Amino acid sequence: MPVLGIDIGAATAKAVVLKNSEILSSIVIPTGFDVLKTADEVTTLAFKKIGCNMNDIVYCVSTGYARNIVPFANKAITEITCQAKGINFLFPEARTIIDIGGQDSKVIRVNENGNVINFAMNDKCAAGTGRFFEVMASILGLKVNEMGELSLRSSNPCQISSTCTVFAETEVVSLRAQGKSREDLISGIHKAMVLRLMTMLRMVGYEKKVILTGGVAKNIGVKKFIEEEIKFEVTVPEEPQITAALGAALFAEENI
Repeated sequence: MPVLGIDIGAATAKAVVLKNSEILSSIVIPTGFDVLKTADEVTTLAFKKIGCNMNDIVYCVSTGYARNIVPFANKAITEITCQAKGINFLFPEARTIIDIGGQDSKVIRVNENGNVINFAMNDKCAAGTGRFFEVMASILGLKVNEMGELSLRSSNPCQISSTCTVFAETEVVSLRAQGKSREDLISGIHKAMVLRLMTMLRMVGYEKKVILTGGVAKNIGVKKFIEEEIKFEVTVPEEPQITAALGAALFAEENI
């Protein structure tokens, strides 16, 4: 019988169905307003992909912001612990995790067993999160998924000095009025975000292998600029948004 890991984040909800440590299905949907409804929906969709239903859950572990209010979860575990568990399963050699979600970002150091040995988290400010890119994309008349590629086309990135999203927005508007190119603005936005991440990386300490997770991990510009700062390659999982849900499912297996 399968187990379920469910990650209800601020921006997206993720579910992973696992059996004998093999991923049977996974799903990612927007969290929306009604968290309980979202928990039911993401679970139903994940089980529907493999021809099962909610009654087939043997054990469920929840994680993420809303982990404590998932009614059918047997246990709730923090997203930092679940993220470390999922990454250790996929990349046993990993020692550093950078997780950039819609409303927060985290840097996590783990040992060879996937146990957390240090971490830092930015959950009080939109800068350094997916929301930062959403705000900037809106100013520049772009879709968020267009920004990564455009950031790589710049030859003279703008300098965005503010670490606050509101003030950075003012800077971008001012630079746009000065005639700066869209590519240079976008590249500067990426660099500003990565420099904020570097503060957490240096605080926590980092070493190879570095894994980049979360929705922002799909942005090729963020990956490139992080690599420029740390001077070695960053690895992005095939589906970087489900790794905490995977960790939750692995804990569910252990509990049964």
